[in-house]
Amino acid sequence: MSRALLAAAFAFLPLANAAEPVGKTAIVSGELSLERAVTIAIQQNPDVLRAKQEIERTRGQVLEVRAQALPRVTINANYRQQDKDLLERSSTVVPSTATQTSSAANGNTNSTNANGSTNGFSGVLGQQIGGDKSWLVTIEAKQLLYSGGQVKAALKIARITEDQSLLLLRDTVDKVIAQTRQQFYAVLLNRKLITVAEESIRLLGDELKDQRNRFDAGTVPKFNVLRAEVAVANARPDLIRAKNNYLIAQLELAKTLGLDAVKSATGKPSFDVAGELRARTTDWNLQHALAMARQRRASLKAQKQNILNDEQQIAVARANGKPRLEASTGWQFNNSRRTDDLTKEANGWYFGVNGSWNIFDGYETKGKVIQANARLESSRIAYEDALHVVELEVQKAFARLNEAKELIASQVKVVEQADEALRLARERLAAGAGTQLDVLDAQVALTKARTTQQQALYDYNVALAEFDRATGADTVYDDTFKDPVAERAKKDLRKGKAALREE
Repeated sequence: MSRALLAAAFAFLPLANAAEPVGKTAIVSGELSLERAVTIAIQQNPDVLRAKQEIERTRGQVLEVRAQALPRVTINANYRQQDKDLLERSSTVVPSTATQTSSAANGNTNSTNANGSTNGFSGVLGQQIGGDKSWLVTIEAKQLLYSGGQVKAALKIARITEDQSLLLLRDTVDKVIAQTRQQFYAVLLNRKLITVAEESIRLLGDELKDQRNRFDAGTVPKFNVLRAEVAVANARPDLIRAKNNYLIAQLELAKTLGLDAVKSATGKPSFDVAGELRARTTDWNLQHALAMARQRRASLKAQKQNILNDEQQIAVARANGKPRLEASTGWQFNNSRRTDDLTKEANGWYFGVNGSWNIFDGYETKGKVIQANARLESSRIAYEDALHVVELEVQKAFARLNEAKELIASQVKVVEQADEALRLARERLAAGAGTQLDVLDAQVALTKARTTQQQALYDYNVALAEFDRATGADTVYDDTFKDPVAERAKKDLRKGKAALREE
């Protein structure tokens, strides 16, 4: 895959272009080259489009988590009206002079208690506070001051998730490129098999015509004509299958490219693939291929992000046992409680700090930390397993590549030999030294050799597409990704050296 093609292909991956409609498809007509097919697939393949939307989702997740560390400003408004019977009354004690005045009006000059002393205070007066209507408007700002590192760790997790979605997009693009190439080669193979089947039927038809002429001349029996007719009839199913497989391969390619469903009466796609199956020369070394796969495979890097994620999850779990502080300040407007007039208002500022700390939570935090540590170790084991899977994929693709390469080399000579054998069989039959069966056998052998040759070319190109995907050779990215496993190993090595120096 050329760098120019990749540059053109990835030009259609601008993730910031959120206005671009998802799943938009197009009609492709005329000749379709492999390079154009790959470009269309990257533009329109549903898996790629879904991966792009996953990136947008994780970006929103980053904003959501970041909001916990930023101030929050809210406006609250409230209006309340209630039954007057629900209004509270304050109990106010009035001085005894008022009581005495009231008593004097009744002819009493004093009031004594059981001890005969004068009671200095007596009587209760009910006084209503406020009205039956009230309103309140508050403008408030809140800021998280300390959360034990929970918000910081959560923000890192969100960014790690965003990076992982980018890596998964890259892995999806690699898979789609390999799938497009394989399906494109399947179309080329079945189209070539149609040609092989048609050529076989043509040769068998020539043999049938020759046998009929000989039968009319009285030199061969009717059996020879029947045998030739049967040979032609036996060859037709291969042609029918090849044509049907060709159509199915085209439809599968159209699905991968995200093209609209075919609306023609024949049900055939509107494009024709361009090119022929050829064996591209490669000189890969297995060890070099394995090293490149470890370095470039996006799926491995996405798996490494799980390790970074789980490391931050430990910090989130530990934060449950640490204090949490939050400050709030604002300005409040409300109706004055000293009057029933709602237009009279009272306003002012307020400030406060809220804090909480789980001194003992029944070992809940400890349990969460243990779980987070277990998940971290599980992610490291999963990464090591994923690394072995990638290495196995490279080794299998490399073995199939070598197998197909050997088959291609062997079939080139076989086709030449089968073609020469058919020519000699016909000459022997014409000279009376051979039989019709020799000619038919030679024709079957030639068809089989040509079919095997095309199948070997297809297997080689499919193996090469899979090899390029397994090694990450299809796409080239510029990144400075730090391997968490390698970083941990370096850290442990530095600690070991420091311990040796102290000893």
